[in-house]
Amino acid sequence: MSEKPASSTLVIVSLGIGLILGAAAGVAWHRPPAEDPRAEIEALIAAQSAAWNKGDLDAFVVPYWDDEGLTFYSGGDVNKGLKAVIERYRKRYKSEGRVMGRLTFSDLEVHPLSPGTAMARGRWKVERPAAAGKGEEVLEGLYTLLLRKLPEGWRIVHDHTSKK
Repeated sequence: MSEKPASSTLVIVSLGIGLILGAAAGVAWHRPPAEDPRAEIEALIAAQSAAWNKGDLDAFVVPYWDDEGLTFYSGGDVNKGLKAVIERYRKRYKSEGRVMGRLTFSDLEVHPLSPGTAMARGRWKVERPAAAGKGEEVLEGLYTLLLRKLPEGWRIVHDHTSKK
């Protein structure tokens, strides 16, 4: 008879420890990453806007990952690698005498996904003189960025941009 209470106590203690460990694991699973990258990523996106508004495409693309693994999805097109992304921007915003115009980002949300990865999304808007020189052209849409913390800092590894 003395064995039953001991084994019952062991089962109860084991269950209690299991519940405590399970709860701790659940807390760890839902805990945001130790480093909150929001301020750094918001600053990165603000610097992009400032570079664009100065007409400095080279500075604008600095936050993009300089790797063939970089992907940019927009309008049914897929561009891979930094060279292709730069060429896309150059063609759409600097060729044939085009002016880059004024870029604004709004409704920015940054969501840490895990240590070293985050997602950012929001709205973009470019206002520039119309190609024919009459009036103003307004381009706008939504974007979603996937970012990774690399040795050189936060970098955009995937950009999915849509236009209204």
